[in-house]
Amino acid sequence: MKSMSATMLLAALVMGCSATMESMAISCLSDEECDEGEVCFPEGCGDPGQNIVVEVIPNPMAGLHAQDFRVDQLRSQQNIELFDPSLLRGLVRREEVSTSSPINYSAPVTVRVTGESLLIPGVMRRHETTLIPTSEGYSLSVGSGRYDVTLLPEDSELPPLTDAREVEPGQEVTLDFLLPAASELTRLTGKVVRQGELLVDTELEVQALDANLRPLSQREPVTSGSGDFALSLPPSAALLPSVLIRVTPTSVEAAVPIKVFTVNPRLGIQEPLELGDYGEPVTVEGRLLEPDGQPLEAATVYVRGKVGGGGQYHSDKVLTDEQGHFELRTLPGAPDGSSLNLYVIPPPGTNAGITVQAITIPRTGAQLPDVTCAARLKVRGTLLLPSSSEPAAGVKVMALPIAETPGWPRSSASVEAPRLTDAEGRFELALDPGQYRLDFIPSQNLPRVSRIVTVRPGENTSTEGVLSLQPFALSKGRQINGLVRFSGERLVQSSVPYASVRFFRVVNVEGHPSALLLAQTLTSQDGTYSATLPTR
Repeated sequence: MKSMSATMLLAALVMGCSATMESMAISCLSDEECDEGEVCFPEGCGDPGQNIVVEVIPNPMAGLHAQDFRVDQLRSQQNIELFDPSLLRGLVRREEVSTSSPINYSAPVTVRVTGESLLIPGVMRRHETTLIPTSEGYSLSVGSGRYDVTLLPEDSELPPLTDAREVEPGQEVTLDFLLPAASELTRLTGKVVRQGELLVDTELEVQALDANLRPLSQREPVTSGSGDFALSLPPSAALLPSVLIRVTPTSVEAAVPIKVFTVNPRLGIQEPLELGDYGEPVTVEGRLLEPDGQPLEAATVYVRGKVGGGGQYHSDKVLTDEQGHFELRTLPGAPDGSSLNLYVIPPPGTNAGITVQAITIPRTGAQLPDVTCAARLKVRGTLLLPSSSEPAAGVKVMALPIAETPGWPRSSASVEAPRLTDAEGRFELALDPGQYRLDFIPSQNLPRVSRIVTVRPGENTSTEGVLSLQPFALSKGRQINGLVRFSGERLVQSSVPYASVRFFRVVNVEGHPSALLLAQTLTSQDGTYSATLPTR
């Protein structure tokens, strides 16, 4: 079972809120086009009883996290027996030069676990706790998954340690951490300046990273009044050809860029880290208009891009007023005339779409001309009932963003069509650039159906963008019932009430693992569940 994608990619272009359309081949539009026993899925025809993975989340608040199981052949009565909760545990010790063996570490640490399901690609999981290790170490209940595990000591002189582990349902996985002795640390000291001897007049922090941007040190403050800082890295950092030092302002309101420097850890930081001549903050004003020319109220506006000195800057975000007017403080563009990007995120419910526009900001500030956004791309289609040409009315339509378009902000929330499909089975959604999974959720006893749509930004300036999908049909449904219970050695429970149960179809699409949500439900008080899945 793997993440979601499809051969049905329907592309549209929306640049500065304008659009054009192009579409790619669709493998099937209804179950009738498939062989006997097969169902039309986004990736093509397939056996609805195979390639199924079920995820059960019993009770995260009680430390009972996700467990995933392959279903070899889906049955009408599908009971699910859970293993004991999975545990990640181990010792936390520190090397001591004065002793022949490490000693137990008993100061506060944070254990951060990030990754994804072993069986359902794209389903992300995260666990975190702060604790004081005992002589028996630490223990953390986690869901089954593939993780990067980071130990972050509260003592900032000690560097973070990261390792990888896979956790199966019911497993107790051991991961010990050995913190280096103080005398063995790789230490880097340096100074941050604005330019020459001029210091930066805002609070900064620095952090060492490896080539893959994984932290080698903790975030350390830059001393106000001197610009000095000190970083502690693990002994292994001294073997690297280079490390990255990232300088970041601690406040999002600071008019200071983020800049990354490359240094040789064996030679140390020999020169001050100079942020360069990034200028003084200036004011940028402008007005945003909806596609019909009316003021665009409550839109989020910010500026981002490269500034003088080579750093990257992200201004604070502001909202437009009732007249669509905005005013924000930002750094000017680089002296070479490079442009910055103005980002506009319209509020939900408006026709205006996300806008990304290159702007020039001189060191005197700028009064921008009015920016008129064209409408978000309209995605229209018709939904049919299974095995017929009759329209499917009263179906909820949702668009879930699953990937962003390069250079464009990712939509932060799912989009629901303002109305259910009408008497003719027709629906319409308005979408910004990105890749979406369209979910069609019938009110009657039929399974959900999904399709994939990709909206790409472009250069066309047509006044109306409409992407029309070919009509396609819902699948027939079959009821799957079952009981969820624990049957491990440590936890035996005849039923698991109010657990989340999700069924996924996992296949390879164009060589990439892909997962498609087929059904989701909750167990009742007695641990039983019922779900509707597609069938022929």
